[in-house]
Amino acid sequence: MSAPAERPTLAPSLYAHARDLRAASPEAPLPPGGLPLPAGARPARDGTPGPRAREAREAVTTLVRSALADAEPGRAATALERDLTTAGVRDRAVYAAVAALPPPEENRDRARALARSLTRTGTTVAAVAAGLGLLVPLGEPEDVPYLRTLGLLHGLGDQAARALAPLDPRAAALLRLLRERGAALRPLVDALARGDERTARALLTRLPTAPRDLGRRQARHLAEAVGLGALPRDEPGFLIPALGLLARMSGGPESEIRAYGDAVALYETVAARARELPPLLGHRARLVTLAQELDSGDARLLPWPPGRRRAVLAALLAAVGEPETPADPADRGRAEWIRRTARRLAAVTTAVEAEGRRTGASGAPLTSRLRIEVAVGDPGEPTVVETRLLIDGRPLVPSVFGQGPGEPPERALLNGALRAGPEPTEVRLAEASCTEGCCGALYVTVRREGPHVVWDGWRRPGAPPGPPHAPAYRFDADAYDREVTRAERDLGWAWPARRTAWLIAEGLRERPEILGRWGLRPGWVSTDLHRPEVTVITFLGPPLRPDGTPGPEAAPRQFLRRLPDDGRPPRERAAEALRLLTEEDPRRHSEPGE
Repeated sequence: MSAPAERPTLAPSLYAHARDLRAASPEAPLPPGGLPLPAGARPARDGTPGPRAREAREAVTTLVRSALADAEPGRAATALERDLTTAGVRDRAVYAAVAALPPPEENRDRARALARSLTRTGTTVAAVAAGLGLLVPLGEPEDVPYLRTLGLLHGLGDQAARALAPLDPRAAALLRLLRERGAALRPLVDALARGDERTARALLTRLPTAPRDLGRRQARHLAEAVGLGALPRDEPGFLIPALGLLARMSGGPESEIRAYGDAVALYETVAARARELPPLLGHRARLVTLAQELDSGDARLLPWPPGRRRAVLAALLAAVGEPETPADPADRGRAEWIRRTARRLAAVTTAVEAEGRRTGASGAPLTSRLRIEVAVGDPGEPTVVETRLLIDGRPLVPSVFGQGPGEPPERALLNGALRAGPEPTEVRLAEASCTEGCCGALYVTVRREGPHVVWDGWRRPGAPPGPPHAPAYRFDADAYDREVTRAERDLGWAWPARRTAWLIAEGLRERPEILGRWGLRPGWVSTDLHRPEVTVITFLGPPLRPDGTPGPEAAPRQFLRRLPDDGRPPRERAAEALRLLTEEDPRRHSEPGE
């Protein structure tokens, strides 16, 4: 390996720079973004555009392969650092190109030596990034101290964490958390960074786990950084933060539960001690969330030993109990969701469920089994309502898409979209949490073929590379029709505000003149994401002038009218809403949309 003196510059290596900065102030919190880089570590831009993405990838690939062919790693590292600087490729593009290279089948020791020379003696971010990319599949325990130190530098945290994750998941998670700026999380992360385990555990017991305080990925990194899965089951104060972090990782379309290595163990521990929880509404809601994810969500796909998933699900439901009816409308809706969802899940767990395909005498698969569930999220969080599809016992959307939730039942189920007619029909089953135009969607073609219904022709337009495409599925047509009909008729998941929304939407479809008389077009009608007890009506049209008259020359915009649940029957509330839309221009008592 080349020594620092052999480098073509007198600048210190980035590793030595980070090591010395940290040694000078070991107790100081990490600055936002990481420790500052030394001068010259990232060459200044002179305004000349760098190579395009494809050209950069090809250039880096060629340079790295040439370096790997050199039998002297130190010399190869020096030449590669010089050539990367000359090529003008940004460090992120360097890392991406190197990380995309297949691991070397031969001369792995030479490649590892080159990676170590780059990471330990490199003086530019691009050179170190190349070394980190090589270390992702080649790193060994002796690399851990160098990776932990390099990850403290601005711009290298995520790259170092990726190389560190297979070797020391706790250290990798801490590197990612060190860049978090949230006030609620910062004291705990600082305690972990200085190795103060006692303070970190004390702070963990008081950590808020509401969505506004803690994202799902943050929850996973925090669980990894504190070693939550390895803590003793009887650790004081362990149960409530474990429940909160597990629920944050598990629920919702951006679930992180399958990326968490100790998920099964933590589920087992929480279920075993769930009856010890105080009977608070939030605890009950999190237990129901965990049970719902075990039944039809991402957590069902974890590597469960035979029989354990059902046992854990049953233990969670047994600990939920019967919540009291709160006075606050939002809490009242949450309590009703707990009762409703727990009852539905309990009914499912008592049914006999075929986990695999039915097979013929030869063992070859004949038909698959479809199960349809509508999953409603905890009303205490932004509430996602999605149609979940399980094929042979496996949730389909997280298995083959993973960018967002299944479609709302109004779009995938209640409109008859899944029915198999005489002609093939393409159905959208899921959309990315952002939008289809941003990160894609999942489509399938549904067609009837003799005694079978077939799902094939899968498309994921706009989705990034991810899970493999689903195969063609063949269902017994009679069983398929029964399941679709059952799911369409089973409205037990719905709550009053949602039913009110259906009735209003139906009325606007049947009587387009209600909005048409005001020069307006209908938008969507549903429930509020953050306040599911509120029905929301949207419509589009030009805004009113200051004198209250329509301004047809103005560009159309969206308007929203919110209807909080007042306890009256949905049909009565919907009729009143439609009457008010008819009698007065609805723009007068609505708010502008985004």
